[in-house]
Amino acid sequence: MSVQGSLDVSSDGSIKTKRKGTFNSLPGSYTGKGMAVLTSGGDSQGMNAATRAVVRVGLYFGCKVYFIREGYQGMVDGGNYIEEASWSSVSAIIHKGGTIIGSARCKDFREREGRLKAANNLIQKGISNLVIIGGDGSLTGANLFRQEWPSLLDELLTKKDINEEQKSKFGHLNIVGMVGSIDNDFCGTDMTIGNQTKFVKTSYCQYITTNC
Repeated sequence: MSVQGSLDVSSDGSIKTKRKGTFNSLPGSYTGKGMAVLTSGGDSQGMNAATRAVVRVGLYFGCKVYFIREGYQGMVDGGNYIEEASWSSVSAIIHKGGTIIGSARCKDFREREGRLKAANNLIQKGISNLVIIGGDGSLTGANLFRQEWPSLLDELLTKKDINEEQKSKFGHLNIVGMVGSIDNDFCGTDMTIGNQTKFVKTSYCQYITTNC
């Protein structure tokens, strides 16, 4: 069975893509994997729907899914800002504006020391998969974090904040970026999260201004 011409799903539930390798589409296929979702930068309509989708798909595949509240600041601060999510925790949220898990700009994450704290907080929670919902600055920061990840782990090991087993287990950081921006100005996506609402609202306002 093909899906949109780019995926082939076999009888055992594995999905072959145009890229090398496969991933299993069966429920519980990734039991024990830790993943987290955060919203960063300016909030936009649709972020809650995206958050809901991430959480429920992650749970479907057996992952342990976390909210990171208040964007990158929550990842740096850790503690209660990194909270386990459940199926019901994302119920009745898609009609709400903004983001239920909060969003904040974070000066600390711009410095290596802040990113070092963030890396340690993720590892202590068993998280090595991140979904970042945000704009250009948020996704640029995510890419830098991914590039620095091996050296951050080396530094944490040197400081004895993590051990060799943790360094080996969480040696690779997977990041998915979802563009949350009302401007629809990001390469590689047809429509960014929030753009449709902006378009409808501005068109309506223009109509009212012209005809009333």
